[in-house]
This record gives sequence, structure tokens and C-alpha cells, in this order.
Amino acid sequence: MSNIYDELGVAPVLNAQGNRTLLGGTTPSAAVRAIMDAADDYYVDMSDLMDNVAERVSDMLGVEAALVTSGCSAALAVGAAACMTGNDPDKIGQIPDVTGMPHEFIIQKQLRVRYDRCMSIPGGKLIEVGDTEETRPEHIEAAIGPNTAGIHYLAPGDRLPGALPLEEVIRIGHSHNIPIVVDAAGEVYPTDKLSKYVKMGADLVAYGAKYFGAVNSSGLLTGRKDLIDAARSHSFIGFESADSNAFGRPMKIDRQEVVAVYAALREWLSMNHEDRFAGYEVRVADMREELRGVSNIELSDYPERGPVEGLLVKLDVAKLGKNAEDVVAELRAGNPSIWVRSPYGRPDYYPPGADSFAVRMQTLREGGEQIIAQRLIEILGS
Repeated sequence: MSNIYDELGVAPVLNAQGNRTLLGGTTPSAAVRAIMDAADDYYVDMSDLMDNVAERVSDMLGVEAALVTSGCSAALAVGAAACMTGNDPDKIGQIPDVTGMPHEFIIQKQLRVRYDRCMSIPGGKLIEVGDTEETRPEHIEAAIGPNTAGIHYLAPGDRLPGALPLEEVIRIGHSHNIPIVVDAAGEVYPTDKLSKYVKMGADLVAYGAKYFGAVNSSGLLTGRKDLIDAARSHSFIGFESADSNAFGRPMKIDRQEVVAVYAALREWLSMNHEDRFAGYEVRVADMREELRGVSNIELSDYPERGPVEGLLVKLDVAKLGKNAEDVVAELRAGNPSIWVRSPYGRPDYYPPGADSFAVRMQTLREGGEQIIAQRLIEILGS
């Protein structure tokens, strides 16, 4: 079915942007796909499957408990609900009506992103604290009240100017018996990040499983067993298997996706990541060689710090008469469409006059870098 996209009238994409939901997330390895195919041979009691996979995941990560979800967003939503209701069946059935229960989640101004809206899906309300310069402990302390259900934290907030580090947020929250919910969506390498935040004291941590090789529509919630149990009650499996009138029923995940999370995590934790990055470096070097004769561009490793996973292309905008946004638009307009990554903190953000973009290898099929190099030569000239 290699021409299925032609049949459907959809342009195929060479993904040099990364594990982005808009582009389908990721491509599971052959071993993970084989396990998914094997799961097709029989139906299964999904409650048993979810619980047994959760137990194995928690063992692999060395955390108290885990729950497979339909993505990081779903993990945040059922995690927020768990903080609001605990295991009270009446409150669980009441969501998203939050009358009579704590429902506010404190969040630092410096850590706001579009995805923190997931905390409001079950009726939660985000309470922003801090000013344009920084967030101080007293900002969080002043926001704590009888309606506070938790504190939301975006990992790795420690690297963002003005944000309080997670250790300090945990200290403040726990001094008031308030749980900390961490959005660690893509924080999967080094692999100890998959357990780091829980071991620091965070109560719930959400991940996107696409980042470690599972399917786009899968995620993980890890942390305290009592809160994970409550989150399970709010999930689709709680609705189906435990007479829970759960709001999370639409957030369904199939048996093939559940086993994919297990198989992909096992593979991710056991693979030689040094070899993985070495492979990227070879491909980056090949692409650099292909582009050696192109004028008015500067090539460097991406990212600037840490293991190399791509190539940063910087344009001399004045001489080329084109900025990064122009070149990116031309790359996308071709067939196959080529999507590259902005280096400005968001996958698709190219401010006026932007002069660079990155070609990432992690989600780019083998040989795709050569196609991109040839397209760039056509667009930029030699």
C-alpha cells in the first residue's frame, strides 16, 4: 500500500521535524510492530492487559505505579482528575462538575504552554503565578488555598529563566500536602528521565510514549499508587471494568497500542543509544558533504549542546533574498513534502526574518537526508 496516500490525495511527508502529533508521532520499530501484529491474534480482557502492562512498566522504571493512556494529554487529564477526586466514586462521577472539590492547579507564568490546557479537561482551573521576571516561592505560597488540587510543572522548567526549580516546587507543595503533576512529555532521554521526576518526589508524571518508539496515540502516567489508582478510575478502563462513571471513556486505547507501549519501552531502555546517535552523526556528515558547494549558508550540528541528532542550516538572508520561513514553505510545497524543525523552541515557529532551520534525523527515514539536500540545492542554488 505504498501508494495509499496517492489514492487518498494526501501528500506524503519526509519528517525531519521530530515526534510531532501533527505528522503522525513516530514509526515503531519492526520488533514493536511484530508484537502489535501478534496482539491481533486474540482478543483480551483489557482490564487484565492494562494492569499487567502497568505492573511491568512500573517494574522497568522502578516507580510505584503506572498507567497506559491515550497520549500524554490524556495522562495529564486523568492525573488532574485524580488530584481533584481521589478515589471517591461520587466525585469521580461528578466530573467535570467540580462543585465541592478542590480544582485549582497552580502553574508558573514561565512554564505556560498550550498543552497545560489538558489540566482543565476534567474541570480544573489553572492559576498562573509569578511575574514577567520570575516566580518566587511566596508567589506559590500566596496562591495556595482550599480549592488548590495540585501544582503543575513543565519539565524541564529548571532550564527556563525565572522559573522555580522542581525541587523547590515539590518542597512547597508537599509542605501543604498538595501533589505535584509534571508534564514530562518528551523527557525520555537519557533514559533515567523516565523515573527521575518521580524519584525526586513528584506525585504524578506524564509522558508521550511516541517519544520512546510507541505509537502516536499512547502515553504513560507514573507516580504515587493511590493517585494512579484514582486516575485509572477516571480512564476508559475504569469506565468499562469498574462501574466508574468516568469522564475519560472517550480516551480509549486499543490492545495493540497497549502492548506497543510495553514493547517500545523495553526496547528503549535496552538499546545502545550511543550507537543510535552515532548513526545520526554519519547521516549528518553525509548531508553536510552534499551541501558543501552551496553558497550563502552555514552548517552546524543540531542541537548545539548534547548528542548530535541533526543539522542546523543557517541562511545569509541578505544575499539569498530568502529567509527561513520562505525556504521552509518551498520544502513543504514539494512532493514528497519536507517538514523541518524551527530552532526557536516550537516545531513550526519562524519569526519574521528567521535565518535558520534544523533537519532532524530521528524521524527521517534512511536516505531522506539525501532527498532534502538535493531539494535545498534546487531551492538555494549552488
